[in-house]
Amino acid sequence: MAGEKTGKRKILAARYRNKLDLLTPEEATRIHEASLYILEHTGVLMPHPRIRELEPLGALVDRNSGLVRFPPDLVEEALRKAPQSFTLCARDPERDLPLDGIHGYLTLDGSGLQVIDLFTGRRRKSTRKDLAEATLVADYMEQIAFLWPVVSAQDCPSTLQPLYELATQLACSSKHVQAMTAVNGETARGSVEIAALVAGGRRQLKERPIISNFQCSISPLAYDAAGLEAALVFAEAGIPVGFMTMQIGCSTAPATLAGNLAQGNAEILAGITFLQSLCPGAPTFYGSCATIMELRTGGVACGGPEDFFLQAASAQMARFYRLPSNIGTFATGAKTAGWHAGVENAASGAASIFAGADMMCGAGLLDGARIFSFEQLLMDCEIFEILRRTAAGMEINDDTLALETIGRVGPANHFMTEEHTVAHLREIWQPNIINRGAAERRDELETARERAKWILDNYRPEPLPQGMAEEMEALIQSFGRG
Repeated sequence: MAGEKTGKRKILAARYRNKLDLLTPEEATRIHEASLYILEHTGVLMPHPRIRELEPLGALVDRNSGLVRFPPDLVEEALRKAPQSFTLCARDPERDLPLDGIHGYLTLDGSGLQVIDLFTGRRRKSTRKDLAEATLVADYMEQIAFLWPVVSAQDCPSTLQPLYELATQLACSSKHVQAMTAVNGETARGSVEIAALVAGGRRQLKERPIISNFQCSISPLAYDAAGLEAALVFAEAGIPVGFMTMQIGCSTAPATLAGNLAQGNAEILAGITFLQSLCPGAPTFYGSCATIMELRTGGVACGGPEDFFLQAASAQMARFYRLPSNIGTFATGAKTAGWHAGVENAASGAASIFAGADMMCGAGLLDGARIFSFEQLLMDCEIFEILRRTAAGMEINDDTLALETIGRVGPANHFMTEEHTVAHLREIWQPNIINRGAAERRDELETARERAKWILDNYRPEPLPQGMAEEMEALIQSFGRG
């Protein structure tokens, strides 16, 4: 597109001046106390051999079943050990992301299985090439601050797929990568080795972790041993690892919002307590992609007031614990890009941004995180930019109040030729996708499609050092032989 620049791209983060609390302080405390009750009296299934190390700390452990009951003091102590802030480092240090409570960052959604082909419009199975192209576009988009593997590299061997996905994203972007598909010890170890190769060694990776990870609970109230092992592998390498819930109200969580939130909160606290008890001080975060069952189909709603409330309330609970949050955002249930997706993603984005989420995952996927659309990715970035600019508020000083200019213009006149207007008009947001022009101009979907094609044709991200891609391939192959 004429006039577009393809040079080094910055990152546009939301900057929070104020944060919205949907829960009163008393309600947040009540949720916390309910979660502590669940952890102490019901417990969480965590069938990992190292749970026996929690017994001297006061936990009640059934070694046969793996059920752990956590005393409140142990949970509170674990929360005190967890760092309140840390940095998601990037291959390019200028793209580092401080998780400091005043910035909010957008990422892609994760692991879609289908792609709407940008050139044919047909829906098909996703490949490694699709992930590379989606990552390249995401690297270009200034609103995307870090990366998830937005589609699955299904043409790679399934046991090595997470490693190929990580290698692909590190090769196609210099942004931070959240390697969220590494969900067992073996792929966690492989991910650490790949990241260490790119970072310059294990020590350098520990000092500047260019990747992070999270492990999901299995609602209700369970983790699997493989995921817990992966969390320990990452933590011991100095890599931030969070815990995320994806409970479904009416199905894997209570139908009520309060019960849904209390259970999900308990699951997250269980993961954090496990990690901090065994790896004190390891960087971790609070993750939630909570939703409600779609009552007509038995699937997930992925959009609607319940989802939006759970987003905002989960972000608030993370702030209650002074932990960074990663909140499921966007991820519309719409099957195609359009009005339905726009309404849900705008409301979802507002819920997360105004509640002060540190990380927001969900750009680019449709149909409850099943289908990747390049057009939707660009439109989600436009939605985020509108909300980001809204959350930024305004600066109030002598210049912005413009009293002198208002006095000079006076009543019944205009400001179009004033120097003050010329000095500030470029600060006013202008859309890239939304059509504010003539009716005959192409629609937003076509505009987004053409823009994505232009990026793929013209933009080249910062490359890896010569020969490193081949080294990553050899490393992955060595894990395959193992």
